[in-house]
Amino acid sequence: MESTSNFTQGKILSPLLRFSLPIYFAMLLQALYGAVDLAVVGHYGDKSGVSAVSTGSLVMVTITGLITGLTMGTTILLAQKIGEKNEKHAGDAVGSSILLYGIVGVLLTLVMIIVARPVTALMQAPPEAFEQTYRYILICSAGCIIITAYNAVSAVFRGIGNSRAPLLFVAIACGVNILGDLLFVGVFRLGADGAAYATLIAQLISVVFSVWLIRKKGFPFSFSRGNIRFNKAEVMSILKFGTPIAAQEVLTNISFMAIISIINSLGIVASAAAGVGEKICYMVMLLPFAFSSSLAAFVAQNAGAGEHARAKKAMLYGMAATVSVGLIVFFIFFFLGSILAGLFSKESAVIAAAGNYLRSYALDSPMVAIHMCFVGYFNGNGKTLFTMLLGIFCAFFIRIPFAYFMSTLPGVTLFKVGLGTPLASFIAIIICLVYYKIAKIGRLTTEAIQLNAC
Repeated sequence: MESTSNFTQGKILSPLLRFSLPIYFAMLLQALYGAVDLAVVGHYGDKSGVSAVSTGSLVMVTITGLITGLTMGTTILLAQKIGEKNEKHAGDAVGSSILLYGIVGVLLTLVMIIVARPVTALMQAPPEAFEQTYRYILICSAGCIIITAYNAVSAVFRGIGNSRAPLLFVAIACGVNILGDLLFVGVFRLGADGAAYATLIAQLISVVFSVWLIRKKGFPFSFSRGNIRFNKAEVMSILKFGTPIAAQEVLTNISFMAIISIINSLGIVASAAAGVGEKICYMVMLLPFAFSSSLAAFVAQNAGAGEHARAKKAMLYGMAATVSVGLIVFFIFFFLGSILAGLFSKESAVIAAAGNYLRSYALDSPMVAIHMCFVGYFNGNGKTLFTMLLGIFCAFFIRIPFAYFMSTLPGVTLFKVGLGTPLASFIAIIICLVYYKIAKIGRLTTEAIQLNAC
């Protein structure tokens, strides 16, 4: 297992890319769970199965976002401790995380099993796809504790500067999931149920492997069973950093669930098309989200070391890299969206509608890159409350109202409904620029140090 990465010295762009790309590919492979489920069900099933998997997997993405956001508290805290060269407290943070996320995983599993049917109804799943959607959510919900365990382990590795181990874990899971889909859906014809079983088994195998690797290799700092206890200071720090990010992730995903719910009311073709479009967008838009996560760890180390100018440069480099890719994505989505949609459905009406939906996301691709790099920078500096409030505002005061308004107009198209997303990103960038100017991150710390020296 690779040692701790030091982001406080040397070059910026190349270490940031080396750290970000494994995170991106890990997120991409994780997203392929639902995408492969959708593709296999779309090939061997019908539009009801496609609608069930697309709606159900969006619910599970929301739950995963909650877990990922919460575990980011561990990533940020560990990165700061390493930047401070305080490895003793790093071990305490890991131990507290194990107990904290164990409780979270059990509670989430129980809650989601109980509310699976009401959530399906809330999503306005089309009548012909309702039972399949419910069963998909129910089966996947049984694996919430497994999802929590995977993300907790990944958060620890990213916090110490190791983004390759999480990529290995999810690569194993993705391979198992593909085989499971082909077996349960392609051979046994279990439809959406089979896709859910495949996902659950794949995640379990991934967690077993990650635990085995930890026991074999250990961490680059002292850690023993004695560290596995509730350390109040560490738990409060994890929750302070992670809870706002988790809330932001959940509320953002809820906003997209609300939009899918609005689209579901437009009929089965629109439902299936939006599901296909969301899957494609989610996989491509993961790059700015990966940079946001890596920037949080990169910036946190430099903030812990007092290298605030270096942290700002990392944010700007991240923006340059992700916007460049975003412009390419714009061209592909806007002009070739229907071709991509054809990979996930064989029905011409669904393909045409999905291509129309992707054009609205094409407008968002360069802007979301800038927005998410700002978010990573602010999170790394511990300004997680601001990013949470920003996410709430964009989701519930821009994205959802705009989508609902468009859905009520005559001649509504999925392109018009989807325009709320680029509008929300544009406004978020304006707000981030204003906050960046007035927050004076780093400057206040430097002035305090100089005052104390006097």
